[in-house]
Amino acid sequence: MLDHPKLTPRQQQILDLIQSAIERTGAPPTRAEIAGTLGFRSANAAEEHLKALARKGVIELVSGTSRGIRLRHDTVRNINAARGASFTSPLAAVASLVLPLVGRVAAGSPILAQEHIDQTYAVEPTLFQAKPDYLLKVRGMSMRDAGIMDGDLLAVQASREARDGQIVVARLGDEVTVKRLRRTRTGIELLPENPDFPVIHVRPDEPFAIEGLAVGLIRNTLFM
Repeated sequence: MLDHPKLTPRQQQILDLIQSAIERTGAPPTRAEIAGTLGFRSANAAEEHLKALARKGVIELVSGTSRGIRLRHDTVRNINAARGASFTSPLAAVASLVLPLVGRVAAGSPILAQEHIDQTYAVEPTLFQAKPDYLLKVRGMSMRDAGIMDGDLLAVQASREARDGQIVVARLGDEVTVKRLRRTRTGIELLPENPDFPVIHVRPDEPFAIEGLAVGLIRNTLFM
């Protein structure tokens, strides 16, 4: 647990819960999930604690989404430092992570094919929970309630494996999509985080592959 001198024990508990959920699933918990885990009577009680954390500069709240909670950059840096994720030299401390930005992906071709790369960005490594391999420009609002908006840059770690409940970049037929992975007795489902979008049921005969895991997000306003 990372102790923060400005936080009450309950606020620290909520911060730890947020951090754990992001590491486990790639997205923060909902207010209802926080309330259920910590025994609050309602989601409103969780909301009040979240507002207090936001006032103290530990998190950012994104209005209009049930998972609109983001750890501030300094908070991530402090958490990493407490875990021993220190830099090995002064030069490393200021080094940037250079990531390719992937735009639209052509059917049947690798995500990181040169024709898909719009440009590269130099970003601070401590922005992310795990080292990403590329940025993917989000299109559409199907993951809105996970705080992932149209135009955002999703940091993706290349991987062919994922745990149930993680947010993944998946290739389904000729399309590449960002969804939450769910495995059931009958197969695989790709879940949106927006009730206006349907659950995608992957047919057994349908070409399907996991391309990567969501490990962070850069808001589109940072590069506008």
